[in-house]
Amino acid sequence: MVQSSSNAESTTGEAGASGPSGSQTLLRGLDMLDKVVDGPVKLADLAARMGLTRSTTHRLANTLVKTGFLTLRAREGYLLGPKLMHLGFLAQSQADVVQIARPHMEALAQETEDTVHLGRRDDDLALYLDKIPGRRRVDISSRIGDRHPLTSTGLGKALLLDDPESQWKAQFQADRARGAPRADYRPWAERMRIYAAEGYAYDLEENEDLIRCVAAPVRDASGGIVAAISVSSAAQYMDDSRMETLRAEVRDVARAISLDLGWDPVAAPTPRRP
Repeated sequence: MVQSSSNAESTTGEAGASGPSGSQTLLRGLDMLDKVVDGPVKLADLAARMGLTRSTTHRLANTLVKTGFLTLRAREGYLLGPKLMHLGFLAQSQADVVQIARPHMEALAQETEDTVHLGRRDDDLALYLDKIPGRRRVDISSRIGDRHPLTSTGLGKALLLDDPESQWKAQFQADRARGAPRADYRPWAERMRIYAAEGYAYDLEENEDLIRCVAAPVRDASGGIVAAISVSSAAQYMDDSRMETLRAEVRDVARAISLDLGWDPVAAPTPRRP
């Protein structure tokens, strides 16, 4: 027997009288979470966004509220619930930046033929987490587990790009006191302003004689800098023109790693603090 239009559901919207399948329900639930990411959404608006009836939308939303994936705020509507915050925290804690970055680093090393580093901030030093040697006959003394000054390495400078200038100066002075290569703060800070505006950093033979590098920051879902990558080589392979070309490539790879870590450049922009 053919059902009347008042009882049957549209194949493009609602399910049939027997109800949606399990996979259909799951997909609808995931779609509903996506529909409330911009804040509280009232039932009528949510139904319109979903292309479902109010009753079906209400049933599905209530199930998500009961399981903690949605929250219902009186007189305002539905918004993302605490379960998602918990899952997001777990996902972030399980994201191994070394493992995630590795294939990107390998591709970058093959493309450039130079040494690629990954590092993160460890208190007031740059900690080297991974290293892929280049194919050129260039001896770069860095090792996994090494710690180097933040202000005299490309990797370290990339890790500092979000910091306020007052912190730059304090870090610069602290590094010099610990024996970092001597340098003048004013030209160093001028270059850092350019780096912060453009999202990259250079090491111009500041940390190791005749070695230059191009670095860029890596961000996670919070939008904050959690690591940095760099391409390093002998100065003879790193003239100003090549460094300018490389910086776009290094930034692109850092961006790809950041996206894999959950960074959303629209939802979590992080301009440098004044």
